[in-house]
Amino acid sequence: MKLDALAFGAHADDVELVCSGTIIKLGARGYKTGIITLTRGESATRGSAEVRAKEFQEASETMGLAASKMLDIPDGRVEESWENKIKIIKEIRAYKPRIVFAPYWIARHPDHEETSHLVRKAAYLAGLKKLDTNQEPFRPYKVIFYQTRFEFEPSFIVDISDFHEQKVKSILAYKSQFHHPQKAEFGDDETLISHPKFLDRIATRDKQYGAYIGVSYGEPFLVREAIKVEDPVAFFGPEYLDAVP
Repeated sequence: MKLDALAFGAHADDVELVCSGTIIKLGARGYKTGIITLTRGESATRGSAEVRAKEFQEASETMGLAASKMLDIPDGRVEESWENKIKIIKEIRAYKPRIVFAPYWIARHPDHEETSHLVRKAAYLAGLKKLDTNQEPFRPYKVIFYQTRFEFEPSFIVDISDFHEQKVKSILAYKSQFHHPQKAEFGDDETLISHPKFLDRIATRDKQYGAYIGVSYGEPFLVREAIKVEDPVAFFGPEYLDAVP
């Protein structure tokens, strides 16, 4: 299956937390989208690999994904090895996404940082004809980085106002990871994500970036290369002017 956009995360819920609004919006516009998580989350403080797999499936259905997959890289041990690069190269060649989303390379969790480097390098290597995986070579047009813990100066912001409610629903599919009255079911240990106010922080961040472009909710993205604009007059039209204070 060929995808238009493929998002990679180290763990189930990584993509949902930060850029699922954009993924949902792309799906609503007719693009085929997918998410691949490198690990099964077996080292997470709360839940289990089996529980997180079910939650990942529920979130994928909520987002309307055309494809979703969990790889078998050990949780907490995502490393920039050749073996792991090959695993990602095979997925990129299989799905042939026009764009790839990856976490920003500066992150709190080491797995997130390693995922960023792995995906960026694998996206390039996937286009090499002499790298044999018994698949046709393919290189995505662009690798786009989404924000995790640390902020960056965004290259662009996507308006997700009409899809924020659905984004929250996809996040809430991960019942084991978030605050829940029946704590005993998922473990009593509190994490950064399981704090009762965590989801409020997600909404606040989305409102912050939405405010930068004059909308209710937004998601920021970063690209390493300059962005080509054919027509600056058309690009910086009325919507842009309305967003400027």
